[in-house]
Amino acid sequence: MRTDYTPSDPDYAKRVRASFDAQPMMTTLGVNITGLGPGWIDLEFDHNDDFTQQDGFKHAGAIATALDSACGYAAFSLMPKDAAVLTVEYKINLLRPAKAERYRASATVLKPGRTLTVCSGTATPADSEETIAVMTATLMTLVDVGIQH
Repeated sequence: MRTDYTPSDPDYAKRVRASFDAQPMMTTLGVNITGLGPGWIDLEFDHNDDFTQQDGFKHAGAIATALDSACGYAAFSLMPKDAAVLTVEYKINLLRPAKAERYRASATVLKPGRTLTVCSGTATPADSEETIAVMTATLMTLVDVGIQH
């Protein structure tokens, strides 16, 4: 699902990419932006045995981390240029074991707000629409707090 939101910052994509690239966690997990628009983002990452659980499935923590960032950056794309983003809460449902060569974490803004934004995220194998996990997240717009992305 894509949105027809108009970002308040015309340079939102550059700002989102710069902030994303500044996250050591995304680098460690090998997560990259593969699609970006106002109010939505697609991230992809390879299976890596270093981030599996005892049965060889991708660890739920790695899936949740990617979805959290996807939701955060979907929301961030609609925030003012002087804002920072912070997750307030999220809920994740793990629907099936994650055992693929490559994964996609996609997120879309459901309801943008001046202070709080609600997003929906989905994790799938990169080559199918078989849902591994879904997330609902609430993100906060932070301004004038000394954090810049």
